[in-house]
Amino acid sequence: MKHIVWTGGSPDSNASPSSDDDATVDVGHRPTLNSPILVMAFEGWNDAGESASAATQHVAETFDAEPFAEIDPEPFYDFTATRPFVRIDDDQGRLIDWPENVFSAVATEPGSPDLIVFTGIEPQLRWRTFCDEIVQLALEFDVQMVVTLGALIADVAHSRPTTIFGTSGDPDTCARLNLEPSRYEGPTGIVGVLHAACHNAGLDTCSLWASVPSYVANARSPKAALALVDRLGSLIELPILGRNLVEESAEYEAQINEALEDDESTREYVASLEERYDEEMRADSGAGLIEDLENFLREQN
Repeated sequence: MKHIVWTGGSPDSNASPSSDDDATVDVGHRPTLNSPILVMAFEGWNDAGESASAATQHVAETFDAEPFAEIDPEPFYDFTATRPFVRIDDDQGRLIDWPENVFSAVATEPGSPDLIVFTGIEPQLRWRTFCDEIVQLALEFDVQMVVTLGALIADVAHSRPTTIFGTSGDPDTCARLNLEPSRYEGPTGIVGVLHAACHNAGLDTCSLWASVPSYVANARSPKAALALVDRLGSLIELPILGRNLVEESAEYEAQINEALEDDESTREYVASLEERYDEEMRADSGAGLIEDLENFLREQN
């Protein structure tokens, strides 16, 4: 299989997806990048509160990332489960937006790592082939590390700092970046399969997970997105401004506080979560979040 096809044009999400298995990744142009870091997030169950996808979108917007490649959705999606959208353009023409998996390039200043930012949607089909395509592109661009972002629903309080759990399957990477070793066993999503494919290809990987309060699970969480952005910037030693996320996070907390004023039972529940968080911080333990992460993954089966 020929994984990467150089089309010479920019990816067009309104074109009908190809059914040619030899053209699953279309690269419109080849950006000049120096051993970039590939930062990835998938919409879906890996993305509680839309936090991970919001984080990658924020990184792309902060650095004016330029889209240069996308994965053809045709081989990988059940369109009855992940449906395309139809819309009317300015000329009253009907356009179809297909599920997108887009790679964007960031050439940073000298001394800072270049980036490839990927935002996609977890596919339903052919996960191994899907991950192989990503690995091939990473090898093509000499990616030095793959960082995936995720978010989970957990028993945490919105009024406390969002805890980020960082993990890697490589002991050297854990030691170098102060991460936890990955010991999880159980059902996995596309992120777990992708990490395995990267490991088999010799690519360095790590994963950052943010926690989203279970009592506002359906609300978009800019606070968790901000925590992911801050932790990512620290991890790759590249400051990432999150000014708009800071303002949105303050508004997010204020809205939840207002909603809790007339909900005594939830207020009591939040108070117990605050107490649990404070106790864990005094003990310098992240055991609670680790347990929440493992339970969350198992429950997705």
